[in-house]
Amino acid sequence: MIEFLEAIRDFTETGGQVLLVIGLLIFVMWLLILERALYLLIWHKNFSKEAVKVWKAREDRSSWHAEQIRSKMISTLTIQLNGSIPIIQALVALCPLLGLMGTVTGMIEVFDVMAISGSGNARSMASGVSKATIPTMAGMVGALSGVFASTWLNRKVKTERAHLEEALIKR
Repeated sequence: MIEFLEAIRDFTETGGQVLLVIGLLIFVMWLLILERALYLLIWHKNFSKEAVKVWKAREDRSSWHAEQIRSKMISTLTIQLNGSIPIIQALVALCPLLGLMGTVTGMIEVFDVMAISGSGNARSMASGVSKATIPTMAGMVGALSGVFASTWLNRKVKTERAHLEEALIKR
């Protein structure tokens, strides 16, 4: 366990301060993704069953007023389904931007080393190059994993909405 923590510390030192921000961003993004997945897989079923039960208990299901109530029920559940998905999508978009910021700060370090020691000192430039590439990689990995998860969440929300619209038909 201690070796694992030391490896993480070494990795974050190699990537610079921006890597810590990217790591925190990815952690928050995946917490939100897990919350949405749990909601979709567990809690939404209860809310959906309750809405269907309320709809089936109504005597009038074909009037204009009943259609407005049906639309409101579907809209309310859709809002609950979407929940934090827009925030997740914003965090996904932020990941590569922070990776780019890490690239810029790493390259600034490389240029500082070149200005001080000249352009021939490759060893001193290597740490700046790693500070430039590691945050970029981390930002892209975070963005790609978030894109896959948010795509799955969006598809699941559309499917659940379609199932809800089918369950709340005018019969």
